[in-house]
Amino acid sequence: MSKFNKGGKKELPAISTASLPDIVFMLLFFFMVATVMRQNTLLIENKLPYADQVEKLENRNLTMYIYAGKPAAGYKKFGNEARVQLNDKLISDVREVQAFVQQTRANTPQTEVGRLLTALKVDVNTNMGLIGDVKNELREVNQLKINYATLNGDATKNIK
Repeated sequence: MSKFNKGGKKELPAISTASLPDIVFMLLFFFMVATVMRQNTLLIENKLPYADQVEKLENRNLTMYIYAGKPAAGYKKFGNEARVQLNDKLISDVREVQAFVQQTRANTPQTEVGRLLTALKVDVNTNMGLIGDVKNELREVNQLKINYATLNGDATKNIK
């Protein structure tokens, strides 16, 4: 009966690691594609106001962000007055907004230019005169789709 039973115990074969580099590179490519990098470094204080009727933006790729507020703690060399930030640059003159919009339009596919939206992320303590100047510059270049970014909450929190 034990004629087919060999006397020695067999060891398990070693695990093949030949496909391990393929798996590592697949994971690397997945995370490179799926990760979203931070777009802008804020150089200003940006405490957004609250609003109770808030909608999310549909296509953030077609959104130009304009920030306004007092320079942050590390950037007090720019003064204490509210400033406008475009991308990672504080601007000294509001007329630079027109060049920013035109450059963004030039970098956008022609079929999508009409869908470009300007999102104003304005600090709650910023003077509306500065925002009015920014809106006038946007009108000059016919950028009329403007959105104010807010936090979702009770709007009475904005009153001090």
